[in-house]
Amino acid sequence: MTTELISDTAGFANSVDLSLPAQVVCGEALDVMRRLPPAAFDAIVTDPPYCSGGTFTTDRTSRSAAEKYVSSDSVQGHMMPDFGGDQRDQRSFTLWCSFWLSEALRVVRPGGTALVFTDWRQLPAVSDALQTAGWRWRGIVVWAKTNARPQPGFCNQSEYVLWASHGQLDRDHKPPYLPGVFTIGSPKGRARKHITAKPLTLMQQLVRSTTERGLILDPFAGSGTTGAAAIMEGRRFFGIEASSTYARLASDVVGKAFAE
Repeated sequence: MTTELISDTAGFANSVDLSLPAQVVCGEALDVMRRLPPAAFDAIVTDPPYCSGGTFTTDRTSRSAAEKYVSSDSVQGHMMPDFGGDQRDQRSFTLWCSFWLSEALRVVRPGGTALVFTDWRQLPAVSDALQTAGWRWRGIVVWAKTNARPQPGFCNQSEYVLWASHGQLDRDHKPPYLPGVFTIGSPKGRARKHITAKPLTLMQQLVRSTTERGLILDPFAGSGTTGAAAIMEGRRFFGIEASSTYARLASDVVGKAFAE
């Protein structure tokens, strides 16, 4: 089974079929989400651009994603396609997050859930935007990377996942008891297909918190790791990716997950 890739968003309304096991749409996240029907999804699981990296505002707004997130000695990292949307300053980032999280609330049914990645710099901004959009914030999951680069003082080895719900959680939804901290290394070598890739094993664990056989939305699909995890855990997937290069890659990655 393969994943359907929709690249013509002009005809999106007539081509989307949310009954399919997996789809990837090449388009801008907010634009595509506004065309989706309300309460169509069971969860949103996503890793948006952090607009982070660097101590000062100029570091975060003037450099490309590769310049911010790839070490200077990583030849493979600098060969990966760059991605846009990562140069917003703090105020515009918070406002932007509130826009797409509001649309996410509209398209995720009441009782559904949200899992949104961020780092320590943007944790306050994302938590503000999440609650401004109307989500009920329920907690933070920590991803502790085992292969983080050392630095003076405390090693910056953790990223975070904000967990929220659209109102009350489903009374009949019984997710497994999952840990609040996952200690897993970042993807390396051929396993890393995106500048800010998350490990497949981590995404599989996170996806298990969602409704079984439910439909997961990822507005920032990247290389398709969340989609692959969703399929491998028995969920359905709808991904949106602005980069045509990564949209094709995500479609391939998710399609291959059906064979595993």
